[in-house]
Amino acid sequence: MKPKVYITRKIPSSIVEKIENTCDVEMWQEENIPVPKEVIENKIQEIDGLFCLLTESIDENLLERANNLKVISNMAVGYNNIDIEAAKRKGITVTNTPGILTDTTADLTFALLMATARRLVESSDYLQKGEWDTWSPMQLTGQDIHGATLGIIGMGRIGEAVAKRALGFDMKVIYHNRSRKSDIEENLHITFVEMDELLKSSDFLCILTPYTKETHHLISKDELSIMKNTAVLINTARGGIVDEQALYQALVNKDIWAAGLDVFEEEPIPVTHPLLSLQNVVSLPHIGSASVKTRLKMCEVAAENLTRGLNNEKPKHVVI
Repeated sequence: MKPKVYITRKIPSSIVEKIENTCDVEMWQEENIPVPKEVIENKIQEIDGLFCLLTESIDENLLERANNLKVISNMAVGYNNIDIEAAKRKGITVTNTPGILTDTTADLTFALLMATARRLVESSDYLQKGEWDTWSPMQLTGQDIHGATLGIIGMGRIGEAVAKRALGFDMKVIYHNRSRKSDIEENLHITFVEMDELLKSSDFLCILTPYTKETHHLISKDELSIMKNTAVLINTARGGIVDEQALYQALVNKDIWAAGLDVFEEEPIPVTHPLLSLQNVVSLPHIGSASVKTRLKMCEVAAENLTRGLNNEKPKHVVI
């Protein structure tokens, strides 16, 4: 008998067919509507494998309903949507898709940095609203990127890829990480600094560290108060790393100059959220890995992780 699999969002048929070679597959048939929690609560009782997205909260209560679940394949690098300890207690393998989205996310991070620094969204809106009546010396002026200091929190794969892009703009790159990366420092000529120095010296601060209990609200009122009032904060990691209320106040009070955000504590972010009312915020709907090529590859790897785990082979990317 083939193992039973549930897929929590409609994915390309070519990927589904690969899973169907070895599994019985059932799939939520919507691309843009998350699967209701009650549906997962029902399905998880009988399945052997779960193919899920960051939009699904796989918590302890849900996992307690699982009778046969052996593998959870998360189509993402991060896995803070899954209760890892609860899965571990039940002997469930959890997998993810690292490495694939590194360059795509680095591209988006740098694009967001540039758009925020040069007020591109605001300028486009200005033109389309018919407000462009004349040219003036300081009209819609932004911050220079070339020659500026870029601070990176988290020197993993994506952090390194962003640093490489920054060097092409003649930026000085400094970073803070849990451990020093001497090889990267030597290869890219970047500098490790302590957190306070990073906050104080950065013209642009990119958050690229994983979201954990230790990094929850890593950037809050105290950290924002250390930054330059001309600084730009960019977050393409996870929303919970930044205290959004503190960020809003810092932006309103002009303690920092602007922010570019691809991630938020609550996703989707409510359109009434105060941050979305600010002109000096560029906000995106968590599209860091959103290129056709990358998303297809993530699907393929998540599918392979799932089928390998269900066929008593070690998946390539195991979290636990």
